[in-house]
Amino acid sequence: MSLRYQRLLLILVSLILIISAVFLILYNAKENISYFYTPSELNSSSIKINKQIRIGGYVKKNSFTKITASSFIFVITDEKNSINVSYSGILPDLFREGQGAVIEGFFENENKFKAVTVFAKHDENYMPSSIKSDIESSGYWNKKY
Repeated sequence: MSLRYQRLLLILVSLILIISAVFLILYNAKENISYFYTPSELNSSSIKINKQIRIGGYVKKNSFTKITASSFIFVITDEKNSINVSYSGILPDLFREGQGAVIEGFFENENKFKAVTVFAKHDENYMPSSIKSDIESSGYWNKKY
């Protein structure tokens, strides 16, 4: 076997190994990617009932209803379409009407989404109240915060 042939063989084997590694990484990652669907995307897709997914959007104004101390009904919207959501549990502190949220759960039927976990989203200006009070008491508070 000539030196030239050995180099070509080494390059081909290396390329095959690299391509195989990239393929395996991408194949395994597709199951673990955290992606959420908007209500408009859900209308055009065929999501199965009882399959756990994430939906995201804004909590529609005047849609939040408290049923019991830990049961809630609200509507998630993207200003084009809406999804009715029911949730039992403790809501995050940042959760409110007009605020962004990502909800993890499943469709009980075509019209009702049962939330398992609720994640509230905030903008870049959010500061937890405990940190804000510490900054104010230390004298470093700036109104631009």
